[in-house]
This record gives sequence, C-alpha cells and structure tokens, in this order.
Amino acid sequence: MSIATLIKTIQDIMRKDVGVDGDAQRISQIVWLLFLKIFDDKEQEWQLTVPGYKSPLQSRFRWSNWAKDAEGITGEELIDFVNNDLFPALKKLATAAGVSPSGKVVGSVFEDAYNYMKSGTLLRQVINTIESDVDFNSSTDRHLFNDIYEKILADLQSAGNAGEYYTPRAVTQFMVDILDPQLGESVLDPACGTGGFLTCTIEHLKAQVKTAADRITLQDSIHGVEKKPLPHMLAMTNLMLHGIDVPSNIRHDNTLSRPLKDYGPKDRVDIILTNPPFGGMEEDGIENNFPRKYQTRETADLFMALIMHLLKHDTGRAAVVLPDGFLFGEGAKTTLKRELLEEFNLHTIVRLPKGVFAPYTSIATNVLFFEKGEPTKDVWFFEHPYPEGYKSYSRSKPLTIEEFDLEKAWWGGPSRKGRKTTQYAWKVSAKEIADKNYNLDAVGKNPHLVEVEHGKPEDLMREYQGIVTQLETAQAALKAELMACLGGKA
Repeated sequence: MSIATLIKTIQDIMRKDVGVDGDAQRISQIVWLLFLKIFDDKEQEWQLTVPGYKSPLQSRFRWSNWAKDAEGITGEELIDFVNNDLFPALKKLATAAGVSPSGKVVGSVFEDAYNYMKSGTLLRQVINTIESDVDFNSSTDRHLFNDIYEKILADLQSAGNAGEYYTPRAVTQFMVDILDPQLGESVLDPACGTGGFLTCTIEHLKAQVKTAADRITLQDSIHGVEKKPLPHMLAMTNLMLHGIDVPSNIRHDNTLSRPLKDYGPKDRVDIILTNPPFGGMEEDGIENNFPRKYQTRETADLFMALIMHLLKHDTGRAAVVLPDGFLFGEGAKTTLKRELLEEFNLHTIVRLPKGVFAPYTSIATNVLFFEKGEPTKDVWFFEHPYPEGYKSYSRSKPLTIEEFDLEKAWWGGPSRKGRKTTQYAWKVSAKEIADKNYNLDAVGKNPHLVEVEHGKPEDLMREYQGIVTQLETAQAALKAELMACLGGKA
C-alpha cells in the first residue's frame, strides 16, 4: 500500500468517528498511534542490542501487548483501556520520579496528547491498518516514515496548521551544508517544529560516527525546543527514526518563556540552525523576560535576541531564516541589527525569492549567516535566482538543493576567501549599513539588476491615449466590415 493510500485509508476510517472533528484532530490521532508503534518496534530492537534493557512501560501498556493482535480488544473495552488506563499511565511518565530517559521521552510526548476517537471498533480498524502495513524494524519501512511525515505535513497545511512548522528541505539542507557541523559540536534549534534542521544535521554527522561512544556524543549534541504538542510529537518520532534512540534533549516548552538572564554559559551552544516563527505575536508578559531594549511581542525579534545570547563566544555560528520585515524594520529590530554588526560577524545574507515557502506563505525570506566574536566589516548579499523558465515555485515545482550549487561554488569554502562580485552577489560595508540606520533591505537590493526606465507619467499617459485611439479606430473599422458583410448577405 502506498503512503498516500495508507494515510487516506486511516483518515477515511476516522471520518466515520463522531469524536474526531477535522483534519487537525485526525492527524494528531495518527501521530500518537504511529509514535507508540515506532517506540514498540524500537523496544524490540533494544531488547536484542542493549544488555539488560528494561521497558519504562508496564507490560500491558506496550503496543505489542494491547494493539498488535488484530483480534485483540475492541469496542467499548478498547476505548475504556485507552482513555482510563493507557493515557493516564503514559502522561505520568513525564513527571514521575525514577523514570528512565526513554520513559521521560514517552511522557513528554503524551503530556498534551488526546484520544479523540469514541468508537473502539473504528479505533481497532485504524490500529490494524497501521500494524499490518508498516514495520519500523524494516529498513525499507523506516525510510517510508519520511514519506508518511511529508504526507502528514501536507495534510497539516491543508488543515491550516503547518505554516510555522515547515521549512523546505532544500533550504534546511543548504543551511546545514554551509555551517558544516562537526561531531562534538552542540547544535540547537530553539523553535524546532517537527525537527527538520535537527534530522538534517544528524544525517550530515552520520559519516563521522564510527563507534558506540560517537553515537552517544551525537545524541548528546542535538538540542531542540518546541512549544506545540503536535509538532513536538512529530519531532520526537522523526529523531527516533534517524537514530536518536532517546531524544530527551528535545524539550516540549516555549524557549521564550525563560528570562534571558537565566541562560548562562552552560546553555550556550556552538551552532544554531532555525526558522523561528515570524509574523506572530507572543502572549502578554513574554517580552518581560527580555531586557527593555529588546522588548516587543514580535516572535521573530525575541528569538533573534535569544539566538544571539545563546551562541558561544568566539566559536558560535548560526544560520537563521528571517522575513524581509526584519531587514528593514525599526525599533527593537534596529537594536538587534546594530548589535549583530557590532558584536557578530554578519558575513552573508542569502536573499530567497518569493514563493520558496509556498503555499504556506508568500512572504519574502532571507537566510542570515553570522558568527559570534568579531564585529562585521562587510556583509555579502547573494540573491538566489529562479531557475530558467520559472516565475515562482509551487508544490509541483519546489526549490531544490541542486539550485544552491550556485551559492556553494561562490561561497569560498569555510574561510570564505576569494569571493567575487557577480550578477547575484555584492558586498556592503558595515559603515554604509550603519549610515542607513541599519536598514539591511535598503542596501540589499541587487545593484546589478538593470533598472527599467518607464519614462515620465505625462509621456506614458500620451502613449496610452494614442494606443486607445488606435484600438477604437481598429474596432470601428472591424464593425464596419462586419456590417458590410452582413448587409451583402441580406
């Protein structure tokens, strides 16, 4: 069964259930079921590979003991078990003392999860479909989860919930490739959504993992925070399928809810890769966690203040997706940009064309690359062009990683030496940016584009009136010709 068919089959079953209201609830239901199935498959593996492995779940709460049997409990008995036994037991794992790290992972996933289905018969049908069609101990089916994950994201978008979670895979890959994380470096996404940047980083680092100790180092290096339950659950599942058996460093929390001054040296990291939510406003009081100079309710600005604070001195580096509004904005944005130039090396801004995030948003976006330690001397801008023949991107024609070969060839390696001005790339001094009151958009217009001279308004109006006169003359002549033809026939 194809992935699209599998997900559609499950959703069609759920549509018959009176308790599930809308796509978002159906997706949430699918995700917690998939998580338990995957966790059980992982436990089967750990029992063979981890000496003395002990499940954090009571025997009756393990998927293989209540869900695996197609002829197992169903109807009211199943609903009663799930609502009154299974969920309360899993939720307690988040806060109970003496729970193993893997148990804490399960608890954090189920803290805000719910069973929306009311029909145990329909729930049994869903479980049986998942159980019969997906085996996550099979390497082939593990790869299928990426397809399941993409389908779930597409459905989330249709449900109106995915815009803030999803970064196109090509953009994620490009940012990771450029920062080039090394094993042992700490990597953070403070608004990790479904874990795209983190899983991309894991894949990037896998070639460096040679021993069991390396695997532990990798697991300890990956950090993320996501405040919404559904993307957090997807992130945990995603990381487990990418080899992070116990993703306990992926917290279910709002990174901005902690006062900035409470983040100390131990919280600082080598690398931050993120696409923080933008265009939204934080709840009242969150801005009070930040010094007055940063205080705003604009989410992206608060995240930028946090990112700048959390990078390690001298070694910290970041790649952050931000909208055009940050480049030309004033107030707290000006403060952030001034500090970005004075205390960081904001060496590159890649300007992405409109439509990269379509259909989620049409807002124009940029990737800012910066390092902590030395002040900025010059900022290089690189305007990413559309492929030949494109006027925009779409779901059927998305941005591809191969397009970024243009930037990679120009980049100049880790030292960024030998960069040249091209039709897509230009350099602006920090002084010029400061003179423009830190308006990065004002200096970020491609100077190599040929300006079209449209002429004076009065000349354009005369030209327009002449065209209208010609059109009216042609219409009158055509009308006369038609009338003559009709008259001749009569």
